[in-house]
Amino acid sequence: MALDGIRMPDGCYADGTWELKMHVTDLNRDVSLRVTGEVHIGGVMLKLVEKLDVKKDWSDHALWWEKKKTWLLKTHWTLDKYGIQADARLLFTPQHKLLRLQLPNMKHMRVKVNFSDRVFKAVSDICKTFNIRHPEELSLLRKPRDPKKKKKKLEEAEEEALELEGPLLTPGSGSIYSSPGLYSKTMTPTYDSRDGSPLSPTTAWFGDSPLSEGNPSILAVSQPITSPDILVKMYKPQSLLDKAKLNQGWLDSSRSLMEHDVKENEVLLLRFKYHSFFDLNPKYDAIRVNQLYEQAKWAILLEEIECTEEEMMMFAALQYHINKLSIMSSDNHMNNSEKEVDEVDAALSDLEITLEGGKTSNTLGDITSIPELADYVKVFKPKKLTLKGYKQYWCTFKDITISCYKSREEAHGTPAHQMNLRGCEVTPDVNISGQKFNIKLLIPVADGMNEIWLRCDAEKQYAQWMAACRLATKGKTMADSSYNLEVQNILSFLKMQHMNPDPQIIEPITIDINPECLVSPRYLKKYKNKQPGFVRDLISARILEAHQNVAQMSLIEAKMRFIQAWQSLPEFGITHFLAKFQGGKKDELIGITYNRLIRMDSSTGDAIKTWRFSNMKQWNVNWEIKMVTVEFADEPSLAFICAEVDCKVVHEFIGGYIFLSTRAKDQNESLDEEMFYKLTSGWV
Repeated sequence: MALDGIRMPDGCYADGTWELKMHVTDLNRDVSLRVTGEVHIGGVMLKLVEKLDVKKDWSDHALWWEKKKTWLLKTHWTLDKYGIQADARLLFTPQHKLLRLQLPNMKHMRVKVNFSDRVFKAVSDICKTFNIRHPEELSLLRKPRDPKKKKKKLEEAEEEALELEGPLLTPGSGSIYSSPGLYSKTMTPTYDSRDGSPLSPTTAWFGDSPLSEGNPSILAVSQPITSPDILVKMYKPQSLLDKAKLNQGWLDSSRSLMEHDVKENEVLLLRFKYHSFFDLNPKYDAIRVNQLYEQAKWAILLEEIECTEEEMMMFAALQYHINKLSIMSSDNHMNNSEKEVDEVDAALSDLEITLEGGKTSNTLGDITSIPELADYVKVFKPKKLTLKGYKQYWCTFKDITISCYKSREEAHGTPAHQMNLRGCEVTPDVNISGQKFNIKLLIPVADGMNEIWLRCDAEKQYAQWMAACRLATKGKTMADSSYNLEVQNILSFLKMQHMNPDPQIIEPITIDINPECLVSPRYLKKYKNKQPGFVRDLISARILEAHQNVAQMSLIEAKMRFIQAWQSLPEFGITHFLAKFQGGKKDELIGITYNRLIRMDSSTGDAIKTWRFSNMKQWNVNWEIKMVTVEFADEPSLAFICAEVDCKVVHEFIGGYIFLSTRAKDQNESLDEEMFYKLTSGWV
């Protein structure tokens, strides 16, 4: 008997070889190969293909080590270098697999994605396919489970899927969209002036996929909600804790889909993860704008973000307007003139959204002096066991400080109160019909936050003081070029909420606008004791009344206004996580935004303490006890333990926002992927 056929107790043969077990997923076959530890991964795959003797393109296949959850992509490495021994079982499987993506507009698409790429890279490739610039703002998350539903319905029954296979396999480096994270001043406009749909470059990019054969503008066109049952069936968070649970499903951007145990044909959600929308330009971002609008729309309808009744009517009116124009645009797609393009360009010139929410003005104004505000403002400082009572002061707003005097004549003396607004939390409390224009300030102090309320008399005064407060919290003064634009944006936001001062008696509505599909279910519950027909007419009348304020807007302008109004809501951009703070006795919330961390009361959502990223020195993670520690320049360090979520998710949000803050419009190089991983992946 030959020595090489004698098997030893450890599974190896006498000649030093051993059996490597592999499973070929495409053929559902188990195969064993006699190998040594010195064989390279490339050699193993070559031997395997020869043994299979099946005529097939195996170029996309690679080896996956199930036990270690690792792709063996370094084909020059040996089995010994990877630490693979006789007890290992490897999968020989395609790297590109089909994934069912639910886009922000709630539509599903089947896309072939590289399961061996890190999620950050996979999302970038997906965004190239969909012509969405700045893919660093998006990511993938698992669908939240509705605790009320016992049985999970088949995803196929929810939505028909469009299949997109080719583009991700051949990314087309010659295309102008090969680097969607870049800003190019020579980029050809990709929008239609009437409906905001992409033009021919996008069609070329989609190539021979069914998307281009059918309708290339499908991702840039908003589709109305057809039935209120759709809203009723969808999961809606009932509390801040529920909102925090929504964020448990974000995937780790530095790991591959296979490492997350994502299966072929599994449903994942593609969403804008970071609420920092850089260089949002409707001229080049028709699909990006529409998907952002859709994410904002669903966040409001599913009650993921709070808004007032007047704001809800404004959002409903904008939705109605957008739905109406989207239907009309399909009939008039070819009737656009150069004049209309110019008008859209002019209308959009003031709507560009940047990281700070505005853009630089062409006029510098008087740079030798800083503008000031001075007016009578009612001020209230709440204390325990006292009723709310505002007291009128003569207030001056200089630099980033508000000084309060008992009268105008005493303005040259010592102020009764003085507030430095750097790092404070600013929250609007407005009711247009009630003529209430309040500003809530939470000013950081050593042991927490001081609460101060300002009450303005009119919209213009409120807009000026609110804009100044928002800038001051970032350490900016009214001399900043974005101040006047911020004032105009606030006034525009208020104007859209105006109602007719002399409302007419409600008559039967002749147009069926499906009001139940335009407002959140919580708002409808207010009228649960009324007759359904009366409620429909009442809400329809209010929506049509609010529509008068937006009726002259173009489709793309209405979408941009909707996004801006969404950004103006107090809860916008706060991602909640359940956490236990060092020294605290109960679970609280940690809120993460593009520029700060917020410690929040889990029941009310009130800010307890705020920490700015600009004041942060470093942050570390103790992976064993899931504790995140953040050190600041002139404040005590912050430490909290993540509850019900991997602390890697929280860590990635902090690092991700810091990474996004380094972007510049004149950047000519592609995104620094390694810098993103350095800031977000941590040291495990």
